[in-house]
Amino acid sequence: MDFALSAKAEDVCARAWDFMREHVFPAEPVYEAWRAERGYDNHEHPPVLEELKAEARKRGLWNLFHHELGGLTNLEYASVAEITGWSPTIAPESMNVGAPDTGNMETLMLFGTPEHKERWLNPLLEGEIRSGFAMTEPDVASSDARNIQTSIVRDGDEYVINGRKWWTSGAADPRCQIFIVMGKTDPDGPPHRQQSMVLVPRDTPGLEIIRHLPVFGYQDQHGHSELRFTDVRVPVSNILSGEGDGFMIAQARLGPGRIHHCMRAIGMAERALALMVERTKNRVAFGRPLAEQGTVREAIALSRIEIDQARLYVLKTADLIDRYGAKGARTEISAIKVAAPKVALDVIDRAIQVHGGAGVSNDTVLARFYASARTLRIVDGPDAVHIRGVAKEELARERPFSG
Repeated sequence: MDFALSAKAEDVCARAWDFMREHVFPAEPVYEAWRAERGYDNHEHPPVLEELKAEARKRGLWNLFHHELGGLTNLEYASVAEITGWSPTIAPESMNVGAPDTGNMETLMLFGTPEHKERWLNPLLEGEIRSGFAMTEPDVASSDARNIQTSIVRDGDEYVINGRKWWTSGAADPRCQIFIVMGKTDPDGPPHRQQSMVLVPRDTPGLEIIRHLPVFGYQDQHGHSELRFTDVRVPVSNILSGEGDGFMIAQARLGPGRIHHCMRAIGMAERALALMVERTKNRVAFGRPLAEQGTVREAIALSRIEIDQARLYVLKTADLIDRYGAKGARTEISAIKVAAPKVALDVIDRAIQVHGGAGVSNDTVLARFYASARTLRIVDGPDAVHIRGVAKEELARERPFSG
């Protein structure tokens, strides 16, 4: 395996680092001050993000998540996504590579009609609007998509949607204009052909945004919201691919999205380690710098070992996707979805410990990083589901020797 970056990817990464140092990191306190002044329950769009988006476009750092748009392979994009993970709140959106929009854009690219692409994909690619993905439900274990209860019933030339969704990321942002909604069109059909996905514009009558859910007490600007659909009607033409294709679309959508999360998690871990190292050099306890304390050195060393291990696994998975598609890397995608957030959590936890009280406050990014990394163990499939899949593959593997 050759994970060396091409000259093009090296150039993109260098430009991304310049952008981060010169614009993104300085914008973090501006972004936080703007939100704090208005209250974190306010989900308006901080103007500094539009300034960052304009700068990213000027530097050619736009829509890099997809090979047809940015010209990078998944393996090459992994290094770019890791860089954005150093500032996961604002860097991904600044480059138009943030969730859930990347997954929704890929879904529209794969399964949308020309009309869908004209109305929704093009504005998303331009960063003019945002989108939501409504799959998870409050009343069932949504890690098993067969449990989805939201109904999508055809009535003439329309579909009628009824049900509840939650953890629909992006819905609190006024710029979120379209939802991809998963529900059942054939509840009596084969288990993996019952589900379909339809496009529901935000202003459709009967669609209500009930509340915006905090994550460990944090209210993200874009929000994670609970939605209610009551006799929501959309044209039959709003279906993606066809009736019964919802499960297939979900798998196609979530594969790349899961690895993007893992790439950013590595970046979060790297920043946490950098903060840990800097802290240990400048703090003195028991007569000498923390960096000279044995337990602290162990924390630093373990963090470096674990980050590099996880990165190699992520790069291997990205390479497999490039060569065989997401289906050919199914086991590895599940494995890194377990491994990368856990490594990030462990490193962030050590960094918090070294920072003491400052680590659990908002004086550093560590507390928010911890909340984000912990949530990653649930979103896009909880650890238990991915572990189940890896174990299934391992049990079926043929071995040259079983003694």
